[in-house]
Amino acid sequence: MRYQFLVDTYETEILKVVSVWAMFEDRDLPKRPHDSDKRGRSFQEHMVHQSVSEDFWFRTMLGIHVTDNPLPPKETRLDFIKCYVDNARRRHRIMSSKSEGWWEATVDFFEVKRSRAWIMTRRLTHTSHHRGQQMTLLRMLNRDLHSNYGPTADTGGLMQNHAPVIYAYPDLRTLIQEELADGRKSRLPGPGATPPTERPDR
Repeated sequence: MRYQFLVDTYETEILKVVSVWAMFEDRDLPKRPHDSDKRGRSFQEHMVHQSVSEDFWFRTMLGIHVTDNPLPPKETRLDFIKCYVDNARRRHRIMSSKSEGWWEATVDFFEVKRSRAWIMTRRLTHTSHHRGQQMTLLRMLNRDLHSNYGPTADTGGLMQNHAPVIYAYPDLRTLIQEELADGRKSRLPGPGATPPTERPDR
């Protein structure tokens, strides 16, 4: 199917979203980029936004309705993770059965018309944008970062210095099992002897 790559990409995005959530700690829910500035979302607000926004896009633009309430009854970090994974897996199963004609059909996208394939591409980039904000918040909290796409300063530094990609967990099942227990993530080696940025302080 011509648009299988969108289905496959969404499947990987599910793990990427909750992998970032797993890098936070329970005590981080009220944390904002700046404590006195309400313009920057708290970690809890980021999880709410991801859950509500994704549900809205899929339900109103893509016609995929999997839940009447995308939020968990109890707003803990782990409950958000389990609820989001459950709803996203349902969306993925429905998308997997859609034809090329369904993907190419033009539907409402806010005030304009776009194909479902275009809307799904925009949804993926929208989710990535917010994930980047969350990883910045983690740095502001002085946390170590596992990979979400490529290497990080904590997995070995720069790609050109052959730093490895190290995910916190290999799959969703392991992530949920470990977060329910001790949260034993993959070991991080740190940046090593070379600078982890392209323009290190001299």
